Amino acid sequence: MTTRILLVEDDERLAELTAEYLRKNDFEVAVEGHGDNAEARILAEKPDLVMLDVMLPGKDGFEVCRAVRPHYAGVILMLTARDEDFDQILGLELGADDYIAKPVQPRLLLARIKALLRRAPAAGGSAPASDDDALAFGQFRISQATRTAHLGAEAIDLTTAEFDLLWLLARHAGSILSRDDLLQQLRGIGFDGLDRSIDARISRLRKKLGDDPDNPTRIKTVRGKGYLFSRHDWQ
Repeated sequence: MTTRILLVEDDERLAELTAEYLRKNDFEVAVEGHGDNAEARILAEKPDLVMLDVMLPGKDGFEVCRAVRPHYAGVILMLTARDEDFDQILGLELGADDYIAKPVQPRLLLARIKALLRRAPAAGGSAPASDDDALAFGQFRISQATRTAHLGAEAIDLTTAEFDLLWLLARHAGSILSRDDLLQQLRGIGFDGLDRSIDARISRLRKKLGDDPDNPTRIKTVRGKGYLFSRHDWQ
């Protein structure tokens, strides 16, 4: 099946050029130019990926992301015209899977989209689980095969990017992973000393895992080194 993308961008010329490029690369692309219409279209059409500009007429991209994330399981890629930490971190805190600053080089955009879609859950279901596909720590369980996580009987609602980070941390439980380690494995880039995307996702994961933000015990911060997923404290 052709991968469906909804591009939410109010710059008509940019939207058309981007859509044309993606169509030439075998994507099905629909364009929406108004933030007030974007929410309804995302929830009704359920595209595989949403490219969501921050600056939109009506609702801005942050408002749209906040509204749809609890009900939309697909990939959200935020587009921002400003290379500012605030935009990037806020988008990730609201549940975006990734962000990219405009103007975007087409080949970079294509590579980022393909990488995000490779990590997204397949619509057709999953292969049978093996021992390597699932991990358990006390009441916490996570499955790579089904891309689900549970704490006790409760399913944890995770975005694609949050699941990937949690799975990576859990696979290396008891070991410290630096921001550079995490970025290299998740996005294929090194830590430049400024990127706060990992920190933002860790903060969201702690909330969803019931971890104390002031004194976390499940995903610990090791000052100056990185993050450590605890093998214990999951009762």
